[in-house]
This record gives sequence, C-alpha cells and structure tokens, in this order.
Amino acid sequence: MTSRRRRELTEEERLLWRHVVRHVEPLPGKAVPPEPAPPPTVPETATAAPPKVARARSAPPRPPGVPPKPHAPTAAPYRPTPPPPPPIPPLAKLARKERTALSRRSRRPDATLDLHGMRQGEAHLALHGFLHRAAAQGHAIVLVITGKGAPGRDVGSAALFEERGVLRRLVPHWLAEPGIRGLVLGFEPAAHHHGGEGALYVRLRRRDGR
Repeated sequence: MTSRRRRELTEEERLLWRHVVRHVEPLPGKAVPPEPAPPPTVPETATAAPPKVARARSAPPRPPGVPPKPHAPTAAPYRPTPPPPPPIPPLAKLARKERTALSRRSRRPDATLDLHGMRQGEAHLALHGFLHRAAAQGHAIVLVITGKGAPGRDVGSAALFEERGVLRRLVPHWLAEPGIRGLVLGFEPAAHHHGGEGALYVRLRRRDGR
C-alpha cells in the first residue's frame, strides 16, 4: 500500500489553525499538536530554465569570388511524346491519263483561279482560299492562271518594281507551303489552250487522303 503524499497547508489554513488552538482546551494527558510547518520556499535560482531551442546550422560564409553552388535540377514531369504526323509524299506531276484527257479537251479543270493583275500578297491569299474551297468541294484538278508576266508600262508606277513573271515563279513555292501542302498532290504546266507556261494544273488530295 503506497503512502499518500501529505499536502502542505496554505497561509490562510495555518492562521485558521492558530485561531482554533487558542479556543480549544486539550484533553487530560494530551498536548496541543504543534503548528504545521510552512511550505518550503523555492529559491529563485531553482526555477526551471526554458527549454533550449535547437538552432539550424547556418552554412559557412562563401569566400569572395566563389560562385554559389547551383541547386540540383528537379525532374520534369513525364509527358509522352506525341507520335509524328504521317509524312506527306513529295509533289509529283499529274497522272498520264489525266494529262492526256486535259490536253485533248476531253476533260476540263474542276475550277479555275485567275491571278492576273494581283499583287503578291493579294495573290497569296487568293490561292490559299481557292485551294481550301476546292478541296472542301471535292475537286480533283484545278487550274491556276499566273500569267507569263510583262514589264510595267507606266513610268513611276509600282509595276516597275515587280519582277517580270514573279507570280509564275512564286506560285509553285506557295503550293509547297505548310498551309496548303497537305491539300496538294502535285502540279505541272497547263496545256497550251489552258494558258501554257502561264498556268498550272494542280491536283488536289481527295478526302480519303489519296
């Protein structure tokens, strides 16, 4: 059996004890119990010290002229690489039977675009819009008239600054641009009755990709 710890009396309780003892007569053979001892005082130096807080160790100072150590690069999140688009076959001439039918006038182009009198920027936009519309309508072979080119006649006009036959040389390059390259299978100079060297037969890709 464990002994119960004796509780120390407070100052008020000891004053009450003295008051009671002065008015109480002890029994025969009994003595008045001694006054309870006051609670021990705790010296100020014995107060509990605050807990020590661990401080983070700071890095030693970097010598002058030494660059800081680079941080380790974080790994980038994994992103799967999308598959490359299918390759577009190179531009080619028209099939022999198609060329023969156009030359013998047994077949006509499905649509015609005439770039005569247009500046480069205007002609470029017109060609893009024309080919997209023709492909959307399911046309197979279209005729693009560039003209053979002629020098400017009016002195001081803007036509003098344009090279002769510039559209005739630029249109084949435009047909290979990414904006319309996916629509075009091939092209070649038109027959004489369709403009000869000043026009092009352009074969468009079908909706099924052929």
